[in-house]
Amino acid sequence: MTYQQALDYIHAVHWQGHRPGLERIRTLCGLLGDPQKDLRFVHVAGTNGKGSTAAMLDSCLRQAGYKVGLFTSPYILRFNERIQVDGAPIPDQDLVDLVEQVQPAAAAMAAVPTEFELITALGLLYFARTRCDIVVLEVGLGGALDSTNVIDPPECAVITALGMDHVRELGPTLADIAAAKAGIIKPGSPVVSYGGQPEADRVIAAAAAARGAPLTVVDFSRLHPVSASLEGQTFDFDGLDGLSLPLLGSYQPNNAAVAITALRALRARGWDIPDSAIRQGLARVRWPGRFELLRHDPPFILDGSHNAHGMRATADSLRRQFPGQKFVFITSIMADKDSDEMLRLLLPLARSFVTVTAPSPRAIPAQELAGRICALGGQARAAGSIPQAVALADALAAGGPVAALGTLYFSGEVRRAVCPGSGTK
Repeated sequence: MTYQQALDYIHAVHWQGHRPGLERIRTLCGLLGDPQKDLRFVHVAGTNGKGSTAAMLDSCLRQAGYKVGLFTSPYILRFNERIQVDGAPIPDQDLVDLVEQVQPAAAAMAAVPTEFELITALGLLYFARTRCDIVVLEVGLGGALDSTNVIDPPECAVITALGMDHVRELGPTLADIAAAKAGIIKPGSPVVSYGGQPEADRVIAAAAAARGAPLTVVDFSRLHPVSASLEGQTFDFDGLDGLSLPLLGSYQPNNAAVAITALRALRARGWDIPDSAIRQGLARVRWPGRFELLRHDPPFILDGSHNAHGMRATADSLRRQFPGQKFVFITSIMADKDSDEMLRLLLPLARSFVTVTAPSPRAIPAQELAGRICALGGQARAAGSIPQAVALADALAAGGPVAALGTLYFSGEVRRAVCPGSGTK
């Protein structure tokens, strides 16, 4: 089997026709020897910020001297980014070897596993094979019925900021979404929650109490921003002063506060995580595609905000980092998102828009998205490809700032167009 054949096999099965549930992943893991039972986890769910928080946890735990697995989605440049150990993506040959191990087990099942279930199993096998001390495991969708929830009680469950997203799958209210996320709470495992949404907070608190899981809600009154620039930002949090963070989004210190609170919960369970590891881990964290400055002059921002809750935070970051400036936005939005609300958040900051169709079957066609922007009072032109969109946006900006946002699915292609030689598929 070649690397491309392995990827083709992984991507061949999707959610269509599959009932949500843990039965398939439990069966698959059982056929593979239940690799998850040999591992310890920090399980991370949430609407926004879970990837950034996971990256911070991974970086700090590595600085503490642990061998750390990191499981996230989606990827930016290469599929292998989704499964990492000590900051390095799974090598191509290891991925091929594991697919060859998983394929006969999946074929023996009466119900075929979904793509994400296959990827989860591959990740768990790799983390067990490489003998990780701890794995930072990011939920794919929801929590309760997500395939990552096949694990036993984790060392800590983390629930990041919640908002209205994936309502078709999770339910129409914030309480429904919180209930799905709270599904990762397990008996006796500490829980760290972002908080700040009373409707959701009540659901999470009730779930934690019912399962005997000690709950800590992050105390943001102890978070104090110190400085921010296009080089990074510094902040104080709960006795740790002068923390440095290279991630630029104004929301990232909040995510760091969640990570610090979770790391302290791990410390209380016996993990050796000194403050120096937290400080160094935050200073060295990298998380591409999240309010990332791809180019300084003229500025080009790449951001993965893909729902209204995330777009609101991104718009705030743009105002803070570029006060008084107008942007040319390159945008693509998925059809199942609240595109009008996302666009309304950007319109006050926009000089104009360039729309493009991201490489996803769910993407709104570029011409249709341009029409929606014009109907809302903006100016928009559709581009036939992402390189064309970048060239057109630079021309329209005439030396002013450009930002590409609305989905993570075009992040890799945007990066390659702005920074040639930055990676391949």
